[in-house]
Amino acid sequence: MNHVSATNRPNIIIMLMDDMGWGDLGVLGNPSKETPNIDQMSAEGMLFTDFYAPNPLCSPSRAALMTGRLPIRNGFYTTNARARNAYTDQPVVGGIAESEILLSELLAEAGYRNKIVGKWHLGYRDEFLPTNRGFHEFFGSSNVHFGPYDDVTRPNIPVFKNGQLAGRYYEEFAINGEESNMTVFYIQEAVEFIEEQVRSNQTFFLYWTPDGMHGPVFASSRFIGRSQRGSYGDSVMEVDYGVGVILETLRNLNIANNTFVFFASDNGAALIDKAAAGSNGPLLCGKQTTFEGGMRSPGIAWWPGRIDPGQVTHQVSSLMDLFNTALELAGVDPPSDRILDGTSLTDTLFAGQVTERPMFFYRGDELMAVRYGLYKMHLWTWTNHLWQYQSGIDFCPGFEIEGITTHDLVNRTDNPVLIHLGRDPMERYPIGNTTAEYQEQVEIIRGIVADHQDQLVPGIPALNWCDNAAMEWTPPGCELINQCLQAPPSSLYRCVWDH
Repeated sequence: MNHVSATNRPNIIIMLMDDMGWGDLGVLGNPSKETPNIDQMSAEGMLFTDFYAPNPLCSPSRAALMTGRLPIRNGFYTTNARARNAYTDQPVVGGIAESEILLSELLAEAGYRNKIVGKWHLGYRDEFLPTNRGFHEFFGSSNVHFGPYDDVTRPNIPVFKNGQLAGRYYEEFAINGEESNMTVFYIQEAVEFIEEQVRSNQTFFLYWTPDGMHGPVFASSRFIGRSQRGSYGDSVMEVDYGVGVILETLRNLNIANNTFVFFASDNGAALIDKAAAGSNGPLLCGKQTTFEGGMRSPGIAWWPGRIDPGQVTHQVSSLMDLFNTALELAGVDPPSDRILDGTSLTDTLFAGQVTERPMFFYRGDELMAVRYGLYKMHLWTWTNHLWQYQSGIDFCPGFEIEGITTHDLVNRTDNPVLIHLGRDPMERYPIGNTTAEYQEQVEIIRGIVADHQDQLVPGIPALNWCDNAAMEWTPPGCELINQCLQAPPSSLYRCVWDH
């Protein structure tokens, strides 16, 4: 039992970026000077160089953060085709299962006041919305800001204020090309929430998830044209400004020393826009793949007075660890009736300890790779279909590594590809399969895989079924602002996932 008194519990802020790459930060080598506030946050706290998203796609990663469990366990995957990435697109019927216990629910039970600002992406039907899953307040969207749509064959994406529809993207919440004020709103909502909790002497959990870096990227007029990297860089600069505003708010309100803040991204940068895309630095490929560029994320912990400044850790860690870490800091016991894939990072944060542990890289229903120590073993390799690649959809622009960046889903289980990430973080030079090093490390990781699979009970896949009638025609509260739309007849079908 974790005995943390209510008076000693910290406020908790998780800042989750959308499609921000490992190489987008100055502190991790980007020369564009777009992230001075995030870089300063790192200098004042602890930088995690080996921090991972639980999946190379947004919805499953966010489900894993909220549950502390791999998507294969919590149900955020598909079995419609092997090793396919899937997410809560508009026609998807499913969402985060009622049987899953969310971080927000546990913190609410412990007396925290919870708010999500930004993208949720764990289901958009009423029962899946964050205000029904432990969040007291919500400003943002249940989906990503795709569009504009015609509201006849497909509705524009809703934006919610708490449990009610406040408007839709491209309508009440304008996105004009690469210009939008959504990040401005997200910064304002975060600051106002923090100020209100301080006035009320209320401990809080803020989940801040701006999505301007997800295509189609946007920034407000204040930042358009300011970066060296075009519209994507402009969006990075605005989010960095928001991080600075939020941290300064904590300082000004004298609660910085009682607030744990963690900054990360839901997956690697999407590289299909090539030079106009984000950056994964030297790491191989990007979003949608289980290579390092798709899975390794920026990770920064900040807590003045508790986390010593200027630290860099090579602890292999994951978004799922924030579930356990936040619960320990809040004095809440994690669920004991299920397997959790995360672990608390407090020994690393407060004592600098580094512990070897495996990291599992899933794509849909398939275990693609496993990291243990500095070794990463690929059991399957795949980027995307050749026909997609030839049409211009390239998940690995600038990279073509024979036998690794394959356009077929290739089973390597009998003869895995083994990489030493210390010597070869770009995953370009597989270790020869006749070497003693290969034989020894493959045997170790095979044992880890066997133990993992022996204990694995896959969740019911939530991303298998679609229905055009289930799209966001009539979100909660639509009648209050005359925004209910006519849905087509219901017809259930299996979702098609190409990647």
